[in-house]
Amino acid sequence: MSTSASPPPRSVSGPTLRVLTAVRRWFDTSAVPVADDADATDRVDWFRAAPFVAMHLACLAVVWVGVSPVALGVAAALYAVRMFALTGFYHRYFSHRTFRTSRAVQFAAAVVGASCVQRGPLWWAAHHRHHHRHADTPADPHSPRVHGFLWSHAAWFLTPRGFRTHWDRIPDLAKFPELRWLDRYDTLVPVALAIGAYALGAGLDAAWPQLGTSGPQMLVWGFFVSTVVLFHATVTINSLAHRFGTRRYATRDDSRNNLWLALLTFGEGWHNNHHFFPGSARQGFRWWEVDLTYYGLRLMAVFGLVRDLKPVPAWVLAKAEH
Repeated sequence: MSTSASPPPRSVSGPTLRVLTAVRRWFDTSAVPVADDADATDRVDWFRAAPFVAMHLACLAVVWVGVSPVALGVAAALYAVRMFALTGFYHRYFSHRTFRTSRAVQFAAAVVGASCVQRGPLWWAAHHRHHHRHADTPADPHSPRVHGFLWSHAAWFLTPRGFRTHWDRIPDLAKFPELRWLDRYDTLVPVALAIGAYALGAGLDAAWPQLGTSGPQMLVWGFFVSTVVLFHATVTINSLAHRFGTRRYATRDDSRNNLWLALLTFGEGWHNNHHFFPGSARQGFRWWEVDLTYYGLRLMAVFGLVRDLKPVPAWVLAKAEH
């Protein structure tokens, strides 16, 4: 009796493989992307960016869930805590190493930073270091001079090139497996925060219904609205702080000092200061330049959580043009 060979298993290829890989990369950034043409690396990947778009659309649910003082308070608190994690640790610590801390505090700050939905600490530091090397040149992915406002504000963040973590730029950080894990599963912490916000609202509704909040309301205000506002406030430093403000130092880029952006971003708006000398934990170089992040770091230093905050050298202050 003759037997015929069974057909080989069908392999997934083409558009189906592309979609499955993109879905996996929503949760696991280590998934190898399907090869695209070279030009596609600088186009918005709308499929992979779908959760980012959905997060913005979810803010419209404020019409149905209503608002309460406690929901606004939680939204404001989460904005403040996470902005400090971004500015103090993602930026001044991971990107520029302007102070020292313990491995435990490093990881705790990275977790809070990861909840901002601005990817992992290694991705953030790698891209930011590249920005400083190539600020306002064609190699800078978010230069408003080169690419325009909309691209520098958000679109670059949603491209295949923008999604990639460049490990060669962060050898000092890549040695920590816990940071690599956060970078790989960069949606895990935001999802946990969203669940926590919903649970908080539901618990408050059950225990103190007079507060007028609920699980859906706290999810929308505490997570979605707070996170979207946080994102757009952060990226004003890319799109606006290279366009509007004053220049104390004649840097090679277009960086500006802007009080309003400094207030919004806890000190990051003193951007011309920072581009001239990024090695200081303080970005408001003068006493009147409000820098809430630096004040927070100083407070943490009092309690021994951080140490060796790098100051602004006297020669930097002496070179100021005004």
